[in-house]
Amino acid sequence: MTDDFTNPIYYDEDADVSNIEDETVAILGYGSQGHAHALNLHESGVDVVVGLRESSSSREAAQDEGLEVMTPVDAAAAADMVMMLVPDTVQPSVYAQIEDELDAGDTLMFAHGFNIHYGQIRPADDVDVMMVAPKSPGHLVRRNYEKGEGTPGLLAIYQDTTGEAKEEGLAYAKAIGCTRAGVIETTFREETETDLFGEQAVLCGGVTEMVKVGFETLVDAGYSPEMAYFECLNELKLIVDLMYEGGHMEMWNSVSDTAEYGGLTRGEEVINREGMEEILEGVQNGEFAREWITENQANRPAYKQYRDAEQNHQIEEVGGRLRDLFAWGDDAE
Repeated sequence: MTDDFTNPIYYDEDADVSNIEDETVAILGYGSQGHAHALNLHESGVDVVVGLRESSSSREAAQDEGLEVMTPVDAAAAADMVMMLVPDTVQPSVYAQIEDELDAGDTLMFAHGFNIHYGQIRPADDVDVMMVAPKSPGHLVRRNYEKGEGTPGLLAIYQDTTGEAKEEGLAYAKAIGCTRAGVIETTFREETETDLFGEQAVLCGGVTEMVKVGFETLVDAGYSPEMAYFECLNELKLIVDLMYEGGHMEMWNSVSDTAEYGGLTRGEEVINREGMEEILEGVQNGEFAREWITENQANRPAYKQYRDAEQNHQIEEVGGRLRDLFAWGDDAE
C-alpha cells in the first residue's frame, strides 16, 4: 500500500483473490464494463454467473465465452456478491427485482456511486455495499488484463456489516486486474461528485463546448471550416496525449514558446471559474441528480434535443469529411 497521498493506493501485494475463491459473483449486465469484469474474474479463477434478461442480445455472446447466464433474479439468488453493471438509470428497477435475493452477509457492488449516494437504491442494513470502479472503458480493462497489464481503479466501502468488505473488494479488484496498476481508496460521495463534476465541467461538457465555440469563432470571422476544425479539434488529441503522458509541463515543454506564452497568458480568459463552482454546487446538493432522474421519467425530451443539435452541428459534418480524406480516417486505404 502507498500512503504518501491523501488517499491510500493498493497494489497486487495488498490483495488476495483467495478471499473470494469460495464466493459466487453475479455480474448484472454484459456491456462495456460487464463483459470485462465477467471475463477477467472468470480467468482469475472466480466463480462467475452473468445476469441478463431473457430477451437480452448479449446472452449468446456471454455463453459463447463459456460463461453461465441466468436471469438477474436467478443470478442474484445464486451469488454471494452481486455487481451492478447495468446503466445508472436502469439500476433502481433491477435492484427492486433482486433485492429479496440478497441474504444477510451478501455483498452488493457498484462501479459508480450515483444511485447509492443520491438514495435511489437503499440496501438493507445486513449486506455489505462497496464499489470497485476501473477508471477506464471496459474494452481497455479487458485488453490490459489480457496483456498482463492493469487498469487503475477505485475502491469504496459504503457498508461493512461482515467486517470483510475491504479484503473482498481488493480481491475483486485484483481479479479484474486493477491492483496491477493501483487502486485508490475513496468514498461513494467523493467518487460520485468528482466524477459528475469532471464530466460536466471538463471532460465531456467543458471540452466539447470549448471546441465548438472556438470553431464557431473562427468560422464566423471568415476562416475556413477545415482550418477551424484542425486548430480547435484535431490538434486537441496531440495536446491531451502529452498531458496524459507527463502532466502539464510535458505539454508546455513540447509546444513552441509562442504557444506556451499565449496559452499561459490567455487561457484563463476563456474559463469561467464561477460557472464551474455552480456546477459543483449542483452536483453536491443533488440538483443535477434530481434533474436527470426527472428527465428520464419524462422519456428524455431535453436530452434528445441536445443530442440532435450536437449531431447537426457544422463541426460534425466538416470533421466527418476530413476524417474520411486523411490517412487516419476509418475508410482510408
